[in-house]
Amino acid sequence: MAESNKMKEMPVNKLMVQMGIPMILSMALQAVYNIVDSAFVGNMRVGSEAALNALTLVFPVQMLMVAVGIGTGVGTNALLARTLGQGNSKKAAKVAGNSLFLGVIIYVVCLLFGIFGVKAYISSQTVDTEVISMGISYLRICCIISFGIIFFSLFEKLLQATGRSPYSTIGQVVGAVVNIILDPIMIYGIGPVPEMGVRGAAYATVIGQVASAVLLFIFHIKFNREFEHDVKYMKPDGRIIREIYAIGLPAIIAQALMSIMVYVMNLILKFSPSAQTAYGLFYKVQQFVLFLAFGLRDAITPIIAFATLFNAGQSREYFIGAMRIISISFIFAGINVVYQGIYQALDGGMESLVISLLRQLIVILPLAGIFSIFVRNGQMGVSLIWWAFPITEIIACLVGYVFLKRIRKNKVESLS
Repeated sequence: MAESNKMKEMPVNKLMVQMGIPMILSMALQAVYNIVDSAFVGNMRVGSEAALNALTLVFPVQMLMVAVGIGTGVGTNALLARTLGQGNSKKAAKVAGNSLFLGVIIYVVCLLFGIFGVKAYISSQTVDTEVISMGISYLRICCIISFGIIFFSLFEKLLQATGRSPYSTIGQVVGAVVNIILDPIMIYGIGPVPEMGVRGAAYATVIGQVASAVLLFIFHIKFNREFEHDVKYMKPDGRIIREIYAIGLPAIIAQALMSIMVYVMNLILKFSPSAQTAYGLFYKVQQFVLFLAFGLRDAITPIIAFATLFNAGQSREYFIGAMRIISISFIFAGINVVYQGIYQALDGGMESLVISLLRQLIVILPLAGIFSIFVRNGQMGVSLIWWAFPITEIIACLVGYVFLKRIRKNKVESLS
């Protein structure tokens, strides 16, 4: 394939810019949806802080849907690129078709959760009836119409596998723009559209996602001509599905750990809705920054100015306090992201997974839980919980250094 020749012959710096920037933009725009929704609902005339709290509580499920979609897409991407490189167009068609079959299964699970599981999930994190009502409304819409984000994730990876990353970025940008335009119209009620509040934010989000998915489907059919497109290739093939998830499952687990961490942190902070909301706002901004870090490894930038987007009441003060402390962890988080990239390049998937587990589960949650026992009242008390984040990143950084030395000794030096 021409793409394979480009990978071999093009200078590394130029290759990173040409192929990396579209992927970075795509990942960053994934984080934009909830940030934009939060910015607009935070300026609602009535119930803005409750609405922000509701969006904080639904965020882990949104992240999980993205994780499963992208993880399945990552496995498809790698397997499809390898299959095309081998010149096996028939198997490539089956790989693409099976990925879409998996997308249907994922959507059915999300749909069932949206119908039957949303109320129990939201109620587990808060007792505020207004927040529960808003959270259920928002999340139910996002789950029932989740086919947009799921199939966007799959078509994005199918295009990237054939070297057509710019098209996936176009689709992502169109979806984000649609969301930004529709948010104020549907949340506040502009023109003939009635004021829908949080439900309007949800509808704007899913409409943007569906627009992205439809556009990428068109690009996929029009440009991915290296293999056939036919419904018959969606017939499930156990061997191909196993190959997809052999590659994609670690990516799903790593992303899902973030959802688990945010959900448990919401439970730990349940005693203070303002602290809960502040953490949610911080995490959305952090996700935006870290997505850039995953692309270029050095794109962490000042983000305190994001606080002015949200009219978050008392939560704004908590948010600023959280940013001042948790931002210390960005330095070490960037190093840990680099570590994981090196491990993956040198077939160190297990080491990369261990770092993810330390950062998202093993260290951070026990530390935050322990700190929450000692102080539970006021911003000064909650600030102790925020210190769990830089401490965790430092511990993960030390462990990562040990792994790096071991990999260097066992793999890099052995090559010499």
